[in-house]
Amino acid sequence: MSFKTIMEYGVKAGLFAFLAAGLLWRCGHAAMPQGGPKDTLPPVVVAMNPHYGVTGFDGGRIFIEFDEYIQLKDQQKEFFTSPRMAKKPSLLLRGKGIQIDVQDSLRPNTTYALNFGSSIADNNEGNPLYGFRYVFSTGDQVDSMYMSGYAVDAFKKDSVSKAFIFFYEASKDSIALDSTVFNFEPDVIARAENNGIFIAENLKPIPYRVYAIEDNNGNQTYEPGTDGIAFLDSVFNPADMPAFEGRFDTTRSYYTADPQLYFRVFRDKPFQRQYLSGSERPLRNKIVLTFGAPYPQVDTLMFEGIPSGRIITEFLKPTLDSVALWINMPPDYIPDTIRGRISYMRHDSINQLVPYGQDLVLGWRVFESRQQERERLAKEKEREKAIAEGLEVPREPSPFKFNIETGRDLNPENDLAISFDYPLIRLDTTAISLIRVQEEDRFRVRFTLEEDPENIRRYLIRAPWINGENYELEIPAGALANVAYEENDTIRGNYTVMVADNYATLIIQLRGKTPQDEYILELLDQSGNRVIRRVPHAVTGTYTFRYLDPGTFRLRIVEDVNGNGEWDTGSLVERRQPERVEMFSLADGEEISIRMGWDEQVVVDCNVLFAPITMRSVMEQIRRQEEVRLRRLIEERARRDQEQNKQPQNQRQNNSGFGTGSFNPSSAFNL
Repeated sequence: MSFKTIMEYGVKAGLFAFLAAGLLWRCGHAAMPQGGPKDTLPPVVVAMNPHYGVTGFDGGRIFIEFDEYIQLKDQQKEFFTSPRMAKKPSLLLRGKGIQIDVQDSLRPNTTYALNFGSSIADNNEGNPLYGFRYVFSTGDQVDSMYMSGYAVDAFKKDSVSKAFIFFYEASKDSIALDSTVFNFEPDVIARAENNGIFIAENLKPIPYRVYAIEDNNGNQTYEPGTDGIAFLDSVFNPADMPAFEGRFDTTRSYYTADPQLYFRVFRDKPFQRQYLSGSERPLRNKIVLTFGAPYPQVDTLMFEGIPSGRIITEFLKPTLDSVALWINMPPDYIPDTIRGRISYMRHDSINQLVPYGQDLVLGWRVFESRQQERERLAKEKEREKAIAEGLEVPREPSPFKFNIETGRDLNPENDLAISFDYPLIRLDTTAISLIRVQEEDRFRVRFTLEEDPENIRRYLIRAPWINGENYELEIPAGALANVAYEENDTIRGNYTVMVADNYATLIIQLRGKTPQDEYILELLDQSGNRVIRRVPHAVTGTYTFRYLDPGTFRLRIVEDVNGNGEWDTGSLVERRQPERVEMFSLADGEEISIRMGWDEQVVVDCNVLFAPITMRSVMEQIRRQEEVRLRRLIEERARRDQEQNKQPQNQRQNNSGFGTGSFNPSSAFNL
């Protein structure tokens, strides 16, 4: 049975029963007795003026009356009109109803919908009336076609909650497809529910170009770089689409449906003008240049009195639009004011990159607080007193700063990392010792110490670690020096290497579409928010993740089309879709669970995982997600019931009430 048929027969019958039950219940309970059941029912519409679906509407006032006093919540976020009005209608509570004043001039021969979302709730308990809509037409008929769809995050694969769906009549935007959302107002606007599924109503039987917008700043307008966007490569006519099944989700209290359209929402990279936006000198020997866009093309950079060979360049992540210039000179040789000149490629007024030169003046002074001054003077007096009395002068701790993990289990497949606040200019590896401690025996271990290729201030210690063994690391004082000409105090670290039997192992058999195709493997925690292991440039073969904490994991796989080892987002202007990402699950839909001491092996067939997307595969994906959600919901309810059963009998009686199921009366007026 189609969604329209369900709405026509089931909804109208349900509305009558719901209205009757609601009115009878309230007639018998003029005042809620103390200690009685809690009201869990949403407000019920009892009258509309003009009536729902009125034609020939020319503006003015609308009044919607409910069976009880109501409140409006989050109307700036929840309330929207379709099509959009330059001036939003004003909403005013009057008695048991809402007075709506249309303040904008309306398009001729157009069907309008006022969408309240979940902004309407009863005044006492705050029970929301989900998905309420009021529809009218300025012409002689109300458009009545439907279309459904599903929006997901293109990378995370999570449902995109409350995404706006913009429908544009295809005949209007055929000239400039890449700028449709910038140059035209949508003809129809729908909104997805929390599960990412939308049911668009009041469409015409004509082709539409459809976009999904993740409105992160709440202005119902697409802004590149801030909002998410998804587009479809074809046009769609609701009259040509197959019928779809609709149903009322009792656990969420809104209608849902099998999708006809599928959107992969991505964050487009906005155009960034290249220019030198800032220059500062936060330290005596550090200069930071900030640009308007990543990867600035610098042709020449010179500073008076500072040889170019004395400058260490570091691009600052993650934006890569800032460059740190470290001056490798003794502090006393660096002037308080540095003068220089930079030549680089900058965007001109028509956004073309052209050569540009700019002078630089960078000053630096030490600003000492009163507290710092008092501490400095106290130390100087203590030093002078020690010298006068012939005592040993207290040694000041070195300001040399570093970060190294100590006192932890060490994964033998990982390197031991040590990072510094400043780049190093001296590193004496011969002075560093790594000792394996076995009861009373001590064995010197060969190791390598190398600079991290992605971070000039991070070094990696590599050694043939042995499971379960203890190690001692010692970097003696003076073995390291940085560009501020500071030397280290003695650095020590103690480590115990992990024992494989105390952890779990995951073995992935990856079968690519072809032997040459590249993928990115990301093992995530159960929440999907933290990447535990990552393998770029993966091809057909076996990949083993050892030393995992037992538990449940998710596996995300990126189809790395261009082989750059990174997920590439899409481009609206270029009409380029993002690289495809899929979440792997076992045959029964379960996530990967691994027990301590076990080796879990999974086979990932990319011909299956990255098969062409069909509505059948999308519905299967939704079905699996829904099974997981309902299972967790049942587990949560069982936990709550167990906790409630522990309460005294009188408290359980006071907490009881009617069920939470509710009905959306607005749908009865939508046909």
